[in-house]
Amino acid sequence: MSQRLDTNTLLPTGLKAMGALHAAVQDSGLDPGLIHLINVRASQINGCAYCLWLHTREALAHGDTPERLALLRVPDEGPFTERERAALAWTDAVTRIADAPVSDALYARVRAVYDEAELGALNYAVIMINAWNRLAIPFRKAPPIARD
Repeated sequence: MSQRLDTNTLLPTGLKAMGALHAAVQDSGLDPGLIHLINVRASQINGCAYCLWLHTREALAHGDTPERLALLRVPDEGPFTERERAALAWTDAVTRIADAPVSDALYARVRAVYDEAELGALNYAVIMINAWNRLAIPFRKAPPIARD
């Protein structure tokens, strides 16, 4: 499948706004490694090849391991901290928000390990990657790798 349009050129002011959101998340105080995990997990759920390629590479460059990234679909079974597990559960719930509301039990789980400001930053991180996924997927943005 070939790329349909270059989303970066469609609405320059939109791209600038996305860049500002990206900067806000990066400057939010969230651990950069956690942001990488959020980005990979939401991109798995959404099926965004480009974002999976990009954010997996970033996570590995930041020091994460292939073993941990392979277990992102089952974080409660993998070598993740409770903060990471809660963030990944939040990522799943917010990414799949059309399927069900975020439960009170999940909110309590996340609030047990994140304060209000951290949860706000976490939610913006999930919103950000979902927005990037929704820019890439419809226009078939592909990773710059060889295909069969």
